[in-house]
Amino acid sequence: MIDIRSASLCYSRDAWVLREVALSVQRGAFITLLGPSGCGKSSLLRLVAGLEKPSDGCVLIDEVAPQEFRQRKRGISLVFQEPRLLPWRNVIRNIALPLEISKGNADEQQALIDASLELIGLRADDATKFPRMLSGGMRMRVALARALVTQPNVLLLDEPFAALDDLLRQQLNEELLRIWEERKPTTIFVTHNISEAIFLSQRVVVLASHPGRIRATIEVPFEYPRSHTVRASSEFGALVGQVGDLLRAETP
Repeated sequence: MIDIRSASLCYSRDAWVLREVALSVQRGAFITLLGPSGCGKSSLLRLVAGLEKPSDGCVLIDEVAPQEFRQRKRGISLVFQEPRLLPWRNVIRNIALPLEISKGNADEQQALIDASLELIGLRADDATKFPRMLSGGMRMRVALARALVTQPNVLLLDEPFAALDDLLRQQLNEELLRIWEERKPTTIFVTHNISEAIFLSQRVVVLASHPGRIRATIEVPFEYPRSHTVRASSEFGALVGQVGDLLRAETP
C-alpha cells in the first residue's frame, strides 16, 4: 500500500536528512522505524504523511502522492509525540475535530465519536473533561482516539508513548495492538525503544544516520495476539540483543 521509492530529503545544500530510502509496506501491516537520534525516522514519517515532499525519489500510497491520499475519506492519521490537544475543548470535542473539518453527517459523526471512545476504553465521565484534568496517559489515549475517529487506512505514530512511565507504556502498547488487530490500518510506528519496536510490529526497520538510510529490516516471528508475557521469553530477549547490536554499530 505504501511504496517509498529511493526517497531522499535535503533541507539545505549537501545537508541530506534521508538518502535513497526504499521501503514497501503491505496493506494492513504494522512496521516500526528504529534508529539513533537524528537518523531521520520522524522525517520519513512526515514524507509518508505528506507533510514534506521528497527532494528526490517519491512516496506513493495506493499509487498516488500522500497529499492526494490524505484528502480521501479514511485517508491518513498522524499521532505526534505530544498529544497536542486543544485546551479549551473537552475530550469529546477534541476527538470530534477531524470530523468537523470534514463536515460530514452529524449522526454519522456522533456514531464515530462514540465508537472511538469505546475503542480506547474511555469512561463516560471522562468524555466531558478538559485536557488539564487528565493524566499524561489519558491525554495520549484521547490523541489516539482523535486519530482513529476517521477510521483511517493509514495510521502513523511518532513516538507517542515516549514520555510515559514504562508500565503505562507497556499497557498502551497492548491497547494499540488490540486496536490494530480490530481495525487493521496500515501502521508505521516510530520509536527509540527496542523492546517496544519488537513487541508491536511485524517488521523492525533499522535506520542508519548521516544521512538517514535503511541499515537492516528484521522480521519479528511472534504471532498475534501478543501477550505481555512474550517480553519475558528467551526468544524475545535474543531478538532485543540482535537489534541492539545493530543500533550500537550505528551510534557514534
